[in-house]
Amino acid sequence: MNMKIEWLRNKLKSLNMQGMIISNPINIRYLTGIDAEGLLLITRKENIYITDSRYIEAVRKVLTIGDDIIVENFSSIANDDYENFFMFCENVGFEEGYVTYSKYQEYMYKFKINNMIETEQIIEKQRCVKDKEEIEYIRKACELTDKCFEYLLTFIKKGKTEKEIAFEIKKYFMINGADDISFEPIVASGINSSMPHAIPTDKIIESGDIITLDFGCKYKGYCSDMTRTIFVDTVQDYIKPAYDLVLKNQEQMLKEIREGISAKVLFKMVDNDFKLHNYTLVHALGHSVGLNVHENPILGEKDETILKENMLVTNEPGIYLPGKFGIRIEDTCLVTKSGCESLTKSDKSYIII
Repeated sequence: MNMKIEWLRNKLKSLNMQGMIISNPINIRYLTGIDAEGLLLITRKENIYITDSRYIEAVRKVLTIGDDIIVENFSSIANDDYENFFMFCENVGFEEGYVTYSKYQEYMYKFKINNMIETEQIIEKQRCVKDKEEIEYIRKACELTDKCFEYLLTFIKKGKTEKEIAFEIKKYFMINGADDISFEPIVASGINSSMPHAIPTDKIIESGDIITLDFGCKYKGYCSDMTRTIFVDTVQDYIKPAYDLVLKNQEQMLKEIREGISAKVLFKMVDNDFKLHNYTLVHALGHSVGLNVHENPILGEKDETILKENMLVTNEPGIYLPGKFGIRIEDTCLVTKSGCESLTKSDKSYIII
């Protein structure tokens, strides 16, 4: 029996829903392991995955007998048959955060649904807390990320461009056991580092540069996320106070992140300390990580979420001075009852190449 689908069925029953249409591919993968285009239907009696002929064979290889999922081909379903899927279902749930209005209308018409109602992100909320297998996948992704950083310290040299370094990150992951990158790498040198989400350019690495490296990979679909800030030949004196402040707060948060603390409180701790030194935390302190690299909760000033054991969150304070430089240090962290474990373990002290 697929325990995640069994959980979902029980949750829908408690919400007076007799079925659900799941179209978000990330939620489908979470529930079934399937990574293909299609729809997952939770009906009164059956779980049905509808896809097309391109994916039928691959989908069936993923599923086991215990998954209790029927695989259907879009082309084999007559238009009149769609109305039978949710027959006698008073309320059918849908993913209001993913489905467009036009798709909503299409589902209502195609499936002849009497009442389609919002599910208030019940699957996304369940995804926040990871099980043992998910944690091990993320741990492995983080190990690969640490190894990539170790390699980058030998690869990055004066004369290389930001684009070359970003490409090397992708190449490293693809030939060393990762599924893919978890997001496009950020490689920002010199004044480009002042942009939190800088896009790699043709800028050449030069003596005296500060370099922000923000990157991660996917392993079995699960993401890692890490940022380190390094220096070329020397650390400019005017940068040191900002770097020390970021590092102090990043390490302090590793002591504060734990089950029972509010996301908002964590953000405020860092933001208040930054303001005492005439800086501002311009983005969230962090975010959850899973099948997507950016998931809820967000460790921001408006997020009241109370952290729970086995959540995965990033810890990434940063300081950015436009036109001058930027500093960010980030780890992916496992929330525990009494604290947290940093799954990315690369050196955070001054690194000069």
